[in-house]
Amino acid sequence: MEHSDISVGLDIGTTKIVAMIGRRNEYGKIELLGTGKAKSLGVHRGVVNNITQTIQSIQAAVDEAIAVSGIKISEAVVGIAGQHIRSLQHSDYITRPNSEEVISEEDLEKLEKQVYKLVMLPGEEIIHVLPQEFKVDGQAEITEPVGMYGGRLEANFHVVVGQVSSIRNIGRCIKSAGLNLAGITLEPLASAEAVLSTEEKEAGVALIDIGGGTTDLAIFKNGIIRHTAVVPFGGNVITEDIKEGCSIIEKQAELLKTKFGSAWPGENKDNEIVSIPGLRGRDPKEITLKNLSKIIHARVLEIVEQVFLEIKNYGHDEPKKKLIAGIVLTGGGAQLKHIKQLVEYITGMDTRIGYPNENLAGDSDESLSSPQYATAVGLLMNGLNRIEKRQIKETQQATEEFPSDNDTEEQEEVKEPKKSIFEKWGDKFRDFLDNAE
Repeated sequence: MEHSDISVGLDIGTTKIVAMIGRRNEYGKIELLGTGKAKSLGVHRGVVNNITQTIQSIQAAVDEAIAVSGIKISEAVVGIAGQHIRSLQHSDYITRPNSEEVISEEDLEKLEKQVYKLVMLPGEEIIHVLPQEFKVDGQAEITEPVGMYGGRLEANFHVVVGQVSSIRNIGRCIKSAGLNLAGITLEPLASAEAVLSTEEKEAGVALIDIGGGTTDLAIFKNGIIRHTAVVPFGGNVITEDIKEGCSIIEKQAELLKTKFGSAWPGENKDNEIVSIPGLRGRDPKEITLKNLSKIIHARVLEIVEQVFLEIKNYGHDEPKKKLIAGIVLTGGGAQLKHIKQLVEYITGMDTRIGYPNENLAGDSDESLSSPQYATAVGLLMNGLNRIEKRQIKETQQATEEFPSDNDTEEQEEVKEPKKSIFEKWGDKFRDFLDNAE
């Protein structure tokens, strides 16, 4: 049974794959109808490295979500991340043939298409072209040039680039799992939609999403995305260090990290000890919590310092680029004890943990408002926004087809709504996948 107001967010992570089915209630909040979660077996540091296992994991998560909700789904909005993602700043301009005419959407599209023609490294493709600010005939700091007069239209762009093969593999997994691609979006942007407020984006904020395989960064200032980066370390390297440092198996290391782990060694007393059962009749192992915290602290320090380097590269020391709202931590790694204090200590910036519960309906399952589901909630929100825009467009087209006698002239002026950058890119991406088949 298909529903027109229901969307699906599919977060393909390194440790877990989450499928989330939901719709908006009458208060504009998101009502979760069904959630499915499966262990991610074919993804390493955000990149698919085993197609068969990834397809099975996607199917398991989707089947569970369908079973819980009782709703048949055919398409999903998917997130893209991974160590192959990089970003760059680029400026470009067009000279308009007639400066006596006002700047239109077509001019902006022409400028944007010009950026897509940039020559990339072999095997790379432009994913997003995000305009920062425009210049018209040398007049700077224009956010919306449509309707202005001018001969030369110039803009600064934030360009996000990824590997063609990695993008195509994700598309293949979605198709093979029996789903259509409703849209695709960069994961840090989806997480930002779920946990950041408009005020924070305006004031300047750095979102740090600590996942299993990667740590994603998105910086906003004056309401616009300014910088994105993917650091190829996440919660899994912390687990790996505990496993090696304490000579235990991975399952026990993960449990130790989540139950007893802390990013701040000074919090644990020397006599606090946890006992780990030995393998097959062997003696149990005793591990001091202080040593455990020292191992975690060393790795978290490395991750945070790398992310802080990216924040410095953006130039947050400059008065105009200052991030007044500080840092928001989200993702599974944000649940680590005392990580907020450590980030504040290293960066000297105000920090809070970002929960997606502000956008969820009041009766939602409490476990789903955890930071580890921020990306999935953001992708679901993205899908619902797409549906709402599509419905507005269809309503306008229907009105154009059957105008009343009085407002025929008015209706002629109704243009279809402007597509967002992500929707335009989603269309291009689907064409690209179809051609690649």
